[in-house]
Amino acid sequence: MGNILITSAGRRVSLVKAFIKELKAINSEGKVYVADAFPKLSPAAQVAHKAFEVYKINNSGYIDALLEICKQNKISLVIPTLDTELLGLSENRKKFSDINVQLVLSSENFIKTCNNKLSTHKLFNKLNVSVPEIYSKQNYKLPLFIKPLVGSNSVSTHIITNKHQISDYLLQNEKLQFFEYLDHDLYDEYTCDLYYNKSNELKCAIPRKRIEVRGGEVSKGLTRNNEIKNLIDEKFSYLEGARGCVTVQLFMHKETKAIKGIEINPRFGGGFPLSYLAGGNYPKWIIQEYILGQSIAYFDDWENNLLMLRYDDEILIRDFED
Repeated sequence: MGNILITSAGRRVSLVKAFIKELKAINSEGKVYVADAFPKLSPAAQVAHKAFEVYKINNSGYIDALLEICKQNKISLVIPTLDTELLGLSENRKKFSDINVQLVLSSENFIKTCNNKLSTHKLFNKLNVSVPEIYSKQNYKLPLFIKPLVGSNSVSTHIITNKHQISDYLLQNEKLQFFEYLDHDLYDEYTCDLYYNKSNELKCAIPRKRIEVRGGEVSKGLTRNNEIKNLIDEKFSYLEGARGCVTVQLFMHKETKAIKGIEINPRFGGGFPLSYLAGGNYPKWIIQEYILGQSIAYFDDWENNLLMLRYDDEILIRDFED
């Protein structure tokens, strides 16, 4: 049994701690390492057994650097965490398998679909899940929501309530798309943490109501076993190409309970610690499935109505040298 490498660790302290705890319970000698472009300034790197400095994801040497870390440190499992690294890793999956390293990663086609908002909308339609209306830049209704076709963490998004807010830049930028705006006064927003086994079968679904968001990541959340859960069980029981943790973002109308699909991200979400603490032990299941070769049973006994209130904490490093 080898060690685990979590890439682009950044601030994911809770995720690293969860993998350390679950790996230790199965293999007391196992180590959880992290890779990051700036490990000295990564909180997660400070709690891992060891941290490795690597190139930024867009550097051509990124994959080779990860492969070398895996070779030198008996890594058997790699957990990617950032959208921008998923496609590159999926394209190089064979290089990792050739050295007996497994990537907990969805298929290349599924990642490509999730990377593009229009392709994601088509997938929702295929699953018979409603989506916000897509507007052309010549024919739209206010208010509207503008977001990049490719992107995450609410980067370059705009809420438009007045026609005069629409600049030439927004109209001419082909990377930006106009969508129907779903008002938070009318809709509740949910992120659902889904666990898919290697056969793309759903084994757990935990909807998290997003009460407050900071920097694109939930700071206050609540587990809810409601209509969202029913829809996930019905529509997402099998998702071709999906493996490991996949997050699905949905909006539900507060009165009519109508549900609309927004995004799918084939990775751990920033708010996953709530699902883990509610009983969704995805780190344990990943270890059992990928390292021990065990089958994962469907799990539905997670804690409903569990509220998470996140806050900033400090990690101090004395005599630091940059």
